[in-house]
Amino acid sequence: MNEDELQQKRRENEEAATANRARILNLPYLDTRNFEASVPLVSGLLDIEEMRQSFILPLQKGGDGAHYQFMITSQTPRSVLAELRERYEREGERADFFLISGSAFRVFMLRYDPPREVHYDDIKIAAEGDSETIASVSETLNSVGSDKVFDFLLEQADKLGASDIHIENLKGEIRVRMRVDGLLHPVANLDKDRYRVIMGELSSRANVSAASDKPQSGHLQMDIHRSGSTHTLNVRVETIPTMYGQDAVLRLFNFDESLLSLDLLGLSEEELLELKDIINRPRGLVLMVGPTGSGKSTTLYSLLNALNTTDRKIITLEDPIEYSLTGISQIPIKTNKGGSFAEGLRSVLRLDPDVVMVGEIRDADTAKTAIQASITGHLVLSSFHADSSASAFSRMIDLVGANPIFSNSVRLVIAQRLVRRLTDAKEPYDPDDAIKSYIRDTLQGVDGFNPDEIKLFRPVATPDAPFGYSGRAVIMEQLVVSDDISAFLRGDVAAADAKKIESVARKNGMLTLEQKGLLMALAGVTTIEEVSRVI
Repeated sequence: MNEDELQQKRRENEEAATANRARILNLPYLDTRNFEASVPLVSGLLDIEEMRQSFILPLQKGGDGAHYQFMITSQTPRSVLAELRERYEREGERADFFLISGSAFRVFMLRYDPPREVHYDDIKIAAEGDSETIASVSETLNSVGSDKVFDFLLEQADKLGASDIHIENLKGEIRVRMRVDGLLHPVANLDKDRYRVIMGELSSRANVSAASDKPQSGHLQMDIHRSGSTHTLNVRVETIPTMYGQDAVLRLFNFDESLLSLDLLGLSEEELLELKDIINRPRGLVLMVGPTGSGKSTTLYSLLNALNTTDRKIITLEDPIEYSLTGISQIPIKTNKGGSFAEGLRSVLRLDPDVVMVGEIRDADTAKTAIQASITGHLVLSSFHADSSASAFSRMIDLVGANPIFSNSVRLVIAQRLVRRLTDAKEPYDPDDAIKSYIRDTLQGVDGFNPDEIKLFRPVATPDAPFGYSGRAVIMEQLVVSDDISAFLRGDVAAADAKKIESVARKNGMLTLEQKGLLMALAGVTTIEEVSRVI
């Protein structure tokens, strides 16, 4: 029985009990469920305080032959009824009373005296060393009602564009931090009693235990209403016990399927055509590599969205499913409960898919199964942990060994990073000679680079962007497998280390992550410090 059905059953039981009580008191019973939310309210008979204190509500004004009618509950004092009867009898009128349930009384009172909507100040991200902002946000969060603090935290994180909320138990307080544009920022220090409220909400809504002494995973959804529109916020919850209580990390996925487009990845026209050509082939293996938080999942989903046509059967294996895609069969793989990507992949291949996405290749068994699938008529997409596309090749060779099957399966490896994007308030400057020399050496021979015109940009803080950045941009490195790259995979070339593979790929025209990042810094998209931070 869901929550709505449970509430309905409770109300039915309460109405039945009220009807029985009315018979005992010899009063007419009134079931208000069909009209309590819509019937016009009667004004001028009783004031709000009188209604609330005496548990009595006006139902109909008298006069012109009509009786005065009131709704009462079993808590209404008998003295109040006697007083009203006497008052209207003196005036030549009559007062009738109907017994209603406590729930009905509360519904009407909310209409007569609706709760005042409390508006709290929006959360702001503090700049480094800005203790005043942290103190102000802490005061706001500590003042939010217990029934609203959890939702308020999620709403504010979504409004700030945060990807994660970190709730950490310290000795005397609760520290809240948010990851915005890839960086973790202190937000507030809360009173210890907030821990009980937040963990209580997590327990009931994400299905995690507040008393567990083991790490847990959960999931919840919340509808965000803003500016006349509504979107669904998916939240992945991870908790772990610490010395002073359970710490929680909430990962926020503000999903908009329309934004999953290859055209929004910031690729050049040549790179985009190259990518589309490879993924539109009927078979092969495409790998996405990069650290956690580098946007691999978003790019994989964008590839799936581009392939999602009525003539293709697409199946995904994910741990967990982060976004729900229309028209695609998505299968959760619970690796923490004994499930494996390799086993799941072998099962779904019997369903005759055209495209399969494996959430992550973590072991030799999954790698070999994915390779086998990719040479038997399936396009296989997956992610893999490596620093660069070249190092992904060498790692994969270590995992499955150099062999002709691997060389015939893998088509493309994409390495990716996310950098913070500068706002329009950015400020140009001339870097020193050492940085200019570094840029010239790194970009030597790259088409479009002019070594005599080197200008960089620095962030400028604004009220809307206190750090001078807003949003993030993708740096992407595409290694297309050519014949000379395949030679490493077949074992024709000894010592297939990442440096040798990258050297050959660069001769074939590949731009490295570092080169792509520097070009973006020169174009004013980001700063050289950001490029250095993520690469």
